[in-house]
Amino acid sequence: MARWFNTAGPCNPVDHYMLPALRRLPEVQRLIDQKGYFVVHAPRQVGKTTALLSLARDLTAEGRHVGVLVSMEVGAAFLHDVGAAEAAILQSWRNAMRAQLPPELQPPVFPEAPPGNRIATALTAWSEAAGKPLVVFLDEVDALRNGVLISVLRQLRDGYRNRPDHFPASLALIGLRDVRDYKVASGDGDRLVSASPFNIKVRSLTLRDFTEDEVAELYAQHTSETGQNFEPGALTLAFELTQGQPWLVNALAKVAVEELVPDVSRPVRRADIEKARAILIQRQETHLDSLAERLREPRIRAVLEPMLAGDIPGALPPDDVRFAVDLGLIRITSTSGVEVANPIYREVIVRELAYSSRAALPAIQPSWLKPDGRLDAERLREAFLAFWRQHGEPLLATAPYHEIAPHLVLMAFLHRVVNGGGTIEREYAIGRGRMDLCVRYGQDTLAIEIKVWRDREPDPLAEGLTQLEGYLHGLGEQRGWLVLFDRRSGQPPISERTHAEEARTPSGLPVTVIRA
Repeated sequence: MARWFNTAGPCNPVDHYMLPALRRLPEVQRLIDQKGYFVVHAPRQVGKTTALLSLARDLTAEGRHVGVLVSMEVGAAFLHDVGAAEAAILQSWRNAMRAQLPPELQPPVFPEAPPGNRIATALTAWSEAAGKPLVVFLDEVDALRNGVLISVLRQLRDGYRNRPDHFPASLALIGLRDVRDYKVASGDGDRLVSASPFNIKVRSLTLRDFTEDEVAELYAQHTSETGQNFEPGALTLAFELTQGQPWLVNALAKVAVEELVPDVSRPVRRADIEKARAILIQRQETHLDSLAERLREPRIRAVLEPMLAGDIPGALPPDDVRFAVDLGLIRITSTSGVEVANPIYREVIVRELAYSSRAALPAIQPSWLKPDGRLDAERLREAFLAFWRQHGEPLLATAPYHEIAPHLVLMAFLHRVVNGGGTIEREYAIGRGRMDLCVRYGQDTLAIEIKVWRDREPDPLAEGLTQLEGYLHGLGEQRGWLVLFDRRSGQPPISERTHAEEARTPSGLPVTVIRA
C-alpha cells in the first residue's frame, strides 16, 4: 500500500510521506554533543515531535546514547497538585518507553520520592542505570501550569549540575512557546518573562516552515509511489497558499489526492489545490480551529487588530509580537514587516472574527441575483444599503474587534451573498490604510475596498479612489466599490447617513462609493 499525507500526530517514514526530520534542526546534534539543555519551540503541527522522536531513535540506534522522547501533557490535568501531576507524568513515561526502547534499555523502577522531587528522582535513577549518556526530550512541557510547571523546571535546574552520570546528559523542553511565555498563573498575562527558573538553557531553537523546493520534494514522493503528478501550477499555488506551513502543505495534498482527484491517472491541477483550500477553510479542522481560539486573547488582538484595520499601530510589546510568531499566526519579513503567516490563515482569521456577526444576521432575501443566476451589482448595492440602514448599528456590537467592526459586519453580509456559490478573498496588512475584498460568484467578480474615516482625519475618498484603482488593475477589473465607514464622533445615526454615490478613479474607472 502506498504511503499517505499525514495530518494527525507524528509522521513515520513507513506510513507517511515526509522529509528528513532533522533537516530543519541542524543545530541539535551539536547541542547534544556539548551536553546542552535547550528549548525547541514552534507552532503546533510543524514537526517538532516527529523530528525529536526520530532523533531519539537515531541516538539509541547509534549506540552512544539512550535517547527518548516523553510527554508532560498528562500533568496538565492537575493544576495545583504537584504530586498527582508527577505520578501521571511518570506513568506516561513508562508507557512511552515500552514503545521506544528495547528491553535491555528500559528504565528502572522509579524510586519513591516526596511530591516536588519525583521527576528529578526518576531522572537521576534512570541516568545512573542507563549505562550510557541519557538524552531526554520533554514534549508538551508548556501544557503545565502554575506550581506544577515551576516545580518541574526547578527540579531540572537543580539536577543539571549532576549530569551526565547522575542526570540526563542533554535535555530539551519542547513546546509551542519559548520558556519565557510559559504560564505560571491562571491569567494569560502571567508568565515567566525571563527563562528563570530554567536559566540553564543554552539555546532556544525553532523549526522553520518548508521551502518551495521542499514542498515539491514532498509531493514528488506521492508521484514516485503512485504515478500521479502535481502540475507546476498546483505546486506553485500550494506554496503560495501555505508558505510552507507543514500541516497545511500535507492537508492540501491529502484533500486533493484522496477526495478531489482519487484517480491517480489524472494529474492534480491548480484548480484542485484551490478547491482543497476552500474545503480546508470551510471545515476548519482541529489545527485551524485551535488557531482561531487564540484570536480573542488580548496579546493576539493587540497585534492583529491594527493589521486588519490597515493602521500603523503604536509600539507593540515585543513579547506580544514574539508570542504571535511562536503561535504561527504571524511572521516578520524584511520587506513587509509583520504580516499574517499565510493566505489560508488570513482567511481563517477573518472568517472566525466575523462568525458572531454572521450568526446574528437576520434573514435576507437574495434580491441581488439576475434571472440567469448571475450577480447583479446594482441590486446588491441596494440590498446592502437597506441592510446597513436597518441592522448596521446593532450588528456592530457583535464584532469582537471594535476597530474593524464595520468590516466584519460587511463581510458577514457578503458571506450570506456568496452562500457556498462563490468566494471572498481578502488582503490586509499593517500600514495599508485599507482592507481589500474580492468577491467571486460564478463568472462575476466584485472588487471592494474598505476605508474608515476617523476623527481628525480628512475625507478618505480621494486616497481610496487611487488605492482602489491599483487593486482593480491587479484584478483586471474595470469597476468596483469603495466603502467608506464614517466612525467620527457626533455623526447622525447610521440609518440617516448611509447612501451611495458614483465617482471615478484618477484614470477614469467607474466606482460606486458607499458611505456608511
